[in-house]
Amino acid sequence: MDECCRLTPEEEKRILDFKHEMHEYPELSHEEVETTKKIRAFLKTVPGIEFMDLPVKTGVLARIQGEKPGREVALRADIDAIRQTEEFDSPYRSRIPGVMHACGHDFHTASLLGAALITGRNIRTMKGTVDFLFQQAEETTSGAKETLDAGLLSVIHPDYFFALHNRPEVETGKIVVKNGALMSAKTNFVITIHGLGGHGSMPNLCIDPVVCAAAVIGSLQTIVSRNMDPLDAVVLSVGSIHGGSIENLVVDKVQMTASIRALNTSAMKKAVERMETIVRETCSAYECTCGIEYREILPLSFNSPEMTVLAKKAAAEVVGEENVTDVPPTLASEDFSMIMEKVPSFLYWVGSGTPGEECFAWHSSRFHADEKGVKIGAELLVQSAAAGMET
Repeated sequence: MDECCRLTPEEEKRILDFKHEMHEYPELSHEEVETTKKIRAFLKTVPGIEFMDLPVKTGVLARIQGEKPGREVALRADIDAIRQTEEFDSPYRSRIPGVMHACGHDFHTASLLGAALITGRNIRTMKGTVDFLFQQAEETTSGAKETLDAGLLSVIHPDYFFALHNRPEVETGKIVVKNGALMSAKTNFVITIHGLGGHGSMPNLCIDPVVCAAAVIGSLQTIVSRNMDPLDAVVLSVGSIHGGSIENLVVDKVQMTASIRALNTSAMKKAVERMETIVRETCSAYECTCGIEYREILPLSFNSPEMTVLAKKAAAEVVGEENVTDVPPTLASEDFSMIMEKVPSFLYWVGSGTPGEECFAWHSSRFHADEKGVKIGAELLVQSAAAGMET
């Protein structure tokens, strides 16, 4: 890889200083106001940066146009934190009670800022345009949709889109380039079961939604065990049930929250269809009525063969072919998948695990990412843009 496309020691220090401050002062989804201001202030120091107007409360969209015509490539990082109390001891431990960057979005943001520094430094020789999206509210899996609904693809017109996510189970120095399904499709929903309340001593005068809910939960578990291909990765979880008050009262209503995740689009479709049938018919059998409200629906994060070719080339330039690897997918989800549906895109995993240290997964109170991976992330994004512009 050309030295002009690598971070200098001074630039690496700048983005790590930014990461440290961002880690100390994390902000939740849709509350990333100060983070947004700091990103904009950093970008103002980058030659050629141009801010793009997008009617969203938080997040930043900017671009750098090269002095020569060419393709347009977009790069994305997420910027929000989660509700978690940090237990990992470091000089940059979160100063905000109960809020923490426990998924490494500070790592991603710093990497994208590094990519902007390299791009700005090479503006005179650059062919084409690079867009930089610092996206809000990934943790609530709503930010990508909000950004798209606000007109993202009317403001920028990328030929390709690239994003990365750190992966603590993969050691620093390695980049995961996976062809096919990487992160699961997700459907979150609420089931409401209506019965007829009354005194528990007279069940014949009542229609008990609690008993019905128990039957629904048990029946839903048969979807994975009896309706899905055993080779398809599908998970159905009922995460909460709310109903009842005192021991001798039959209530009118029970609510349940649930989620289906799958690494196969057709399997997700079948699982949702079976869920709807089981809920509807079970409630009918118990003389109850029901409703299903869908709260979050995310498509599969899927890397196409064509984009995998570009990604492998970029990753090999940064870490060498011997450090470009493949690992099994995960049933966690990423809202970048909504962008992936609309623009040819690729999602990387960048190793962030320190060799010899215990690994703590995303959202753990002891999660931490090896900072040596931030430089790799920045250079990977730059090389991805270059690969996209050369096609």
